[in-house]
Amino acid sequence: MERESMEFDVVIVGAGPAGLSTACKLMQLANENDQELMVCVVEKGSEVGAHILSGAVFEPRAINELFPDWKEKGAPLNTPVTEDHIYLLNDENSAKKLPNGITPKTMHNDGNYIVSMGNVCRWLAEQAEQLGVEVFPGFAAADVIYNEDGSVGGVITGDMGVGENGEQKDGYMPGMELRAKYTVFAEGCRGHLGKELISKFNLDKDSSPQHYAIGFKEIWDIDPAKHQPGLVVHSAGWPLDEATGGSYMYHAEDNQVFVGLIVDLNYDNPYLSPFDEFQRLKHHPVFKQYLEGGKRVSYGARAIAKGGFNSLPKMTFPGGLLVGCNAGTLNFAKIKGNHTAMKSGMLAAESIFEAIQENSESPVKELNSFTEKFKSSWVYDELFRSRNFGPAIHKLGNFWGGAFNTLEQNFFNGNLFFTMKDEHKDYAQLKEASNTQEINYPKPDGVLSFDKLSSVFLSNTNHEEDQPCHLQLKDPSIPIQINLPKYAEPAQRYCPAGVYEVIEDEGEKRFQINAQNCVHCKTCDIKDPSQNIRWVVPEGAGGPNYPNM
Repeated sequence: MERESMEFDVVIVGAGPAGLSTACKLMQLANENDQELMVCVVEKGSEVGAHILSGAVFEPRAINELFPDWKEKGAPLNTPVTEDHIYLLNDENSAKKLPNGITPKTMHNDGNYIVSMGNVCRWLAEQAEQLGVEVFPGFAAADVIYNEDGSVGGVITGDMGVGENGEQKDGYMPGMELRAKYTVFAEGCRGHLGKELISKFNLDKDSSPQHYAIGFKEIWDIDPAKHQPGLVVHSAGWPLDEATGGSYMYHAEDNQVFVGLIVDLNYDNPYLSPFDEFQRLKHHPVFKQYLEGGKRVSYGARAIAKGGFNSLPKMTFPGGLLVGCNAGTLNFAKIKGNHTAMKSGMLAAESIFEAIQENSESPVKELNSFTEKFKSSWVYDELFRSRNFGPAIHKLGNFWGGAFNTLEQNFFNGNLFFTMKDEHKDYAQLKEASNTQEINYPKPDGVLSFDKLSSVFLSNTNHEEDQPCHLQLKDPSIPIQINLPKYAEPAQRYCPAGVYEVIEDEGEKRFQINAQNCVHCKTCDIKDPSQNIRWVVPEGAGGPNYPNM
């Protein structure tokens, strides 16, 4: 097919913290050195920030480096952390507040801020545009362009106006070729092009399998009398009796709190529903005391790459790099990945700029200098010191794993002489339904707990209905013939948006995909026990439209 083509020096896929930091740093370097540079960022969301979901307690280390004058420039870091409360929830009614001295110091948040990362990214996009970056929201990078020598040469944006049957509709617009000397993939956790590149270039051959969690977040307007701006609450234990993970509540500005649950996706009971575990959580007195009398105003869910140091792939390949959560740079010991994502993008920008400056016509194909920069950076040091955190929780559970992590972080500064690893793949941990106990969740009360469909409504999710399904089954027979009898088809429960249903139709069971509901969390691509679901980008601008996540 003949496509329009545009040439850039650098194309960046994804307007999250990693991608936008790459763009800003590149243009800062170009402007400082009087070098002309054409940089573009493509973003699948309808606007920058529409698909950003993060807790978030934000560590300002990277933004201090990128924009030392961020306060004067109006960056939306408005709520400094004032207090850290950490609880062990014993059951649905009781909890023990833990002294800060017996919790890992990585969980302490002095000097950090409670933020909406969606709004931080909107601000970063403004800075990028002022520096000369072209930012294109509403354009999904659908395919990688490979040059004749096998190197990456850019991306192709998705076609617009293709019907569910694959035929062109009125107003059809073919995607464009965006060609570049270097392409930076900053798609976030489990990016579908990043996944392709890791496989094609065998980037993870020396790494442990990546590990994932699903993270939920709701924003609530609460009674001003209960609001404590800057209060950070974390908890472990209940309701996760059959999984590891933890919960949070952050008191942000404007009488709002952010509340959520993180559930590790290595759980083994196919009847477990992460969404329903989150709904149960809010009834616990630790959370209920703030939420009662309040109003839920937003909901979302997103997978989190939490394998850390041991699961990092090689981040360079001919023609480009993986940065941020697309590579898995999140530091789960801190429950933070925004500062590390930003720094990985800034290091990528330095390597790219040096290569272009040395030979703008024919820069080096593979940026080996990035690997050296990364290994000598504070990101690498931080991730190395936290390398045992996730494996300890996976192997020892929340309580004993937490005790080990406190010991290692507080007394040994993350420098114990051994490395724990978890070489198991998350999807392979599910037991067969016949060997597990069914879980009966309480019905939502519509006050503190809610159903999936009313939740998806609050995510402002929308997709053009007449388009090819972006949730592709490699074998359409597997859900009913294999996953249903063996695992009670867990897609019905691990999906946080009611996308997957098993329907009885004239005595026959069939698998229904409600792709319109998809919030782009990627959990299905990760957790399906048959690895039969492939998430690809829908038409540009489709998906959630998060206002302040």
